[in-house]
Amino acid sequence: MTAVLDRIRVPRMSAGRPRTRPVSVAADKAYSSRANRSYLRHRKIRHTIPEPADQMAHRRRRGSAGGRPTGFDPARYARRNVVERAINRLKQFRAVVTRYDCADRSVPPRVVV
Repeated sequence: MTAVLDRIRVPRMSAGRPRTRPVSVAADKAYSSRANRSYLRHRKIRHTIPEPADQMAHRRRRGSAGGRPTGFDPARYARRNVVERAINRLKQFRAVVTRYDCADRSVPPRVVV
């Protein structure tokens, strides 16, 4: 996750350097590590990441030394699904992902990421 967030560059509409810090991040349980959460807190990025059941149980088992529960907003996490569905829908149209419909046939098709 940190490698992806380090490469983010959001251009500004007017003059100025691009933004490198998103307002918030929504991720699934696979990114719920202590390192990822501390990285996001350090960069002051709001995050919505559900906590897996085993991490929850471990935190509760440790008692007061386990720390506070993570702040998780189910409504914000549900909106993440809209973005995933849009990306999956775009993937169905192969012309968007791979350019096979080039007008010039001498140019090999290129992959657009």
